[in-house]
Amino acid sequence: MKKLLLVVNPCAGQRKAKKHLAEIISVFNRAGYEVITHITEGQGDGEQAVIQYAPQVDMIVGCGGDGTFNETVSGVLKSGTDVPIGYIPAGSTNDFASSLRIPSDLAQAAEVIAAENEMYLDVGYFEERYFTYVASFGAFTKTSYSTPQGLKNALGHAAYILSGIQELSQLKPSRVRFRLSDGTVMEDDYIFGAISNSTSVGGILTISEDWVDLCDGKLELLLIRTPRDISELTECVQALRHQTYNCSMLTFVKTDGLSIDAPENMDWTLDGEKESGKKHINVECLHRAVRVCCKD
Repeated sequence: MKKLLLVVNPCAGQRKAKKHLAEIISVFNRAGYEVITHITEGQGDGEQAVIQYAPQVDMIVGCGGDGTFNETVSGVLKSGTDVPIGYIPAGSTNDFASSLRIPSDLAQAAEVIAAENEMYLDVGYFEERYFTYVASFGAFTKTSYSTPQGLKNALGHAAYILSGIQELSQLKPSRVRFRLSDGTVMEDDYIFGAISNSTSVGGILTISEDWVDLCDGKLELLLIRTPRDISELTECVQALRHQTYNCSMLTFVKTDGLSIDAPENMDWTLDGEKESGKKHINVECLHRAVRVCCKD
């Protein structure tokens, strides 16, 4: 039989993975896989399991939230193998699963993986860390890693939105300078910025599929500068809602790499996990870095 490593985060979302574990394993058994199950015990544990088992298995599946998927991808890249990756979304937001059109039903997601339909996926590289779908700062960024897991489990997307509203009252812009790989330089006071490869960011912002290609060798950079008055803020909200990105407050460009000069105390989030701020940051797009199972 083929071998499959199943990395399970038992605390993600409403603990759905634990509830449906037997059903998920049964799907893979019927598809001809012997399943090795690893239950994670903390941050980084899943990545280490993937590094250990990647040379020994034919498929690796992460079952949890976006952070679990990040650890799965990071582990495969650090292992130096080309083993295909599956994602069973059991978290609170599951941003990247929506980009891959993976079903929210865990057993159905397992069926998609078992069908072995693969695509190549670009991966972002932020200094020494990988990100699968977003590196962001500013509004709503802190929310993704500061909202208690219990609140996420109880409210799902509402937890992020409620916490984000509370954060807006204390919002402070950051002066950030971006230099793209083609030499373009942008500098302003921004309330939000996202370097992404996804159609959904934080369960709050949605980017049109017409603008996003998950394996084109490019990352999308979305910046929102500080509004001067309420009319500019309203204009920005409408542009984001209609996915037009054509207002003066928004910058939306594609790039295969960039360098960033930012305040050292400005924290980032990578796939929902905190990353401490740095004065100078290099980001690049790793083209077709991994193989991921997706819906046909």
